[in-house]
Amino acid sequence: MTTLTTAPRRIEYPTRDGRPMAETDRHREIAFYIIQALKTYFSDRQDVYVAGNNFVFWEEGNLKARISPDAYVVFGSTPQLRDSFMAWKEGGRLPSVIFEFTSRKTQREDMDTKLPLYEQVLKTPEYFLFDPTGDYLKPRLQGYRLTGGQYVRLKLVNDRLHSEQLGLDLVQQGELLRLYDPRKAAFLPTTFELSQQVMAEARRAEAEARRATEAEAEVERLRAEIARLRAGGTS
Repeated sequence: MTTLTTAPRRIEYPTRDGRPMAETDRHREIAFYIIQALKTYFSDRQDVYVAGNNFVFWEEGNLKARISPDAYVVFGSTPQLRDSFMAWKEGGRLPSVIFEFTSRKTQREDMDTKLPLYEQVLKTPEYFLFDPTGDYLKPRLQGYRLTGGQYVRLKLVNDRLHSEQLGLDLVQQGELLRLYDPRKAAFLPTTFELSQQVMAEARRAEAEARRATEAEAEVERLRAEIARLRAGGTS
């Protein structure tokens, strides 16, 4: 008697849920800045994954065990691009820092659903929330650190919170959220600021090259003049 075996059913993990990436331009710009600034900040490391608005799956085979943070950082995983982050393919690693940029549509989910999930299930060491308009969170920048298995609210000092995981400060500037490097005493630049720095460097290099060319030409002129004078003196 032949025993028939069937191949295990392949599970298709979704990469989207049909919901918009961000509610407003303001929320999208903040998310873009946080993700790109952190990618640049960690660009010299191959063990840091920075992403946002893709699914994080934490239980293999369970399509419901997923969440899509606005931005997050995973230490110990490579920075290569992924469709989704699957913990079982990453040695069980999960985000160490999560950001949510709350709004009218997401405020209840961010506080009532995601906060206990990040605290009790994912056990995310740090969770930060920012409300650009200040309509839903008072203060608009809030942070939690996992201490003894529970989230402890961080104290906002001078409109900023410190992330021990990142080694950076989160600074509220009106409707904007910026990242500040206390070691360099400087904000992490936006993509526009980076492009301006690159252009300034290019202009500086071009000016230096022009000065070097002019100096070399002047040296050649002086050599020619000296040679002419010497030739005139021996005639």
